[in-house]
Amino acid sequence: MAAALPDAADVVIVGGGVMGASIAFHLAEAGVERVLLLERNQLGSGSTSKAAGGVRANFSDELNIALGARSLEAFARFGERPGQEIDLHRVGYLFLLETGDQLELFRESTRLQNAAGQPTRMIDVDEAVRLAPIVAPDGLAGACFSPADGHCTPESVVLGYATAARRLGATLVTGCEVLGIEADDNSIRAVRTSRGDVRTRTVICAAGAWSAELAAPLGVDLPVTPLRRQIVVTEAIPDLPQSMPMTIDFSSTFYFHREGPGLLVGMSDPDEEPGFRLDRTETWLPRLTAAMERRAPSLLDVGLTGGWAGLYEVTPDHNALIGEADGVSRFLYATGFSGHGFLQGPAVGEIIRDLYLGREPFVDVSPLDARRFRYDGRRSEWNVV
Repeated sequence: MAAALPDAADVVIVGGGVMGASIAFHLAEAGVERVLLLERNQLGSGSTSKAAGGVRANFSDELNIALGARSLEAFARFGERPGQEIDLHRVGYLFLLETGDQLELFRESTRLQNAAGQPTRMIDVDEAVRLAPIVAPDGLAGACFSPADGHCTPESVVLGYATAARRLGATLVTGCEVLGIEADDNSIRAVRTSRGDVRTRTVICAAGAWSAELAAPLGVDLPVTPLRRQIVVTEAIPDLPQSMPMTIDFSSTFYFHREGPGLLVGMSDPDEEPGFRLDRTETWLPRLTAAMERRAPSLLDVGLTGGWAGLYEVTPDHNALIGEADGVSRFLYATGFSGHGFLQGPAVGEIIRDLYLGREPFVDVSPLDARRFRYDGRRSEWNVV
């Protein structure tokens, strides 16, 4: 039976993907009463369900490393807290590198990851091919391998957080579209929805690609742009190693990891125009085929069983927006993760909980405040797929 929409809530979370579900769980676990999550479709039906499922701490920015590492710890314990099997495979991330500049970038990021306790290491081409035997070594200069990383099932993560949040007293309402946020005297008063109004003084935006339009009427600028990304799944591939890592050709962004007996394969498309399109197209396939021919030619003989399209929520510097607005009380946000939202979801749920409660988070996220773009305070992150 669908949950009834309450008349009032202490905090309303907009968005029922991994970010919203994680926030709901962490707030409810901390004893926050009347937590309400609103999702216009089904839980996890947006970007989360279309994610490749990679989880990693292999980044070039210390803050992203911290968010990834904290989340890896949570994913490893997910069966106990919140209590859900997520099919976690810690097979590692393997970045394939072609140039001296790329090697130097990853040497530096490896030093940062090692300083944070991550077992990332630079490896030679021979070891990279041993880890991922379908890789063609021609043109490679080396690789970076982070063995603690891997992939898991995004829908299961959402289910685990949502089930535990409900058990702890949170209300999660699906099929309920947020139409607007009422505010006066720079204070939030209510949330208008397709099923009625909810009185509240706090809204948390976890609306992903739809965040900008939610925040704009409040005078809050969340520079999030939707961008379609597509994924295909191959037929079964004989003798595919169970331990083959999530493998990324850094120059082309062509990536793959095991998906059952075959592979999940994706790649960015620099010609993709921003927008909310979710239809599958073939316009990106020639570029994907060229990348396969160069880096994993045996895949050209493997058929496809399906695929899907989803939305990245991209910011100008490909780093997240996490914080609380200064022009209206209280509007918090966790959005704009630019492809890293699923893997950072557990850590960010903790952080938003602490920001709401006035606690000191485990890491300083003030550099990810959306106001950084007012002063051209863009952040650098090289390990972007």
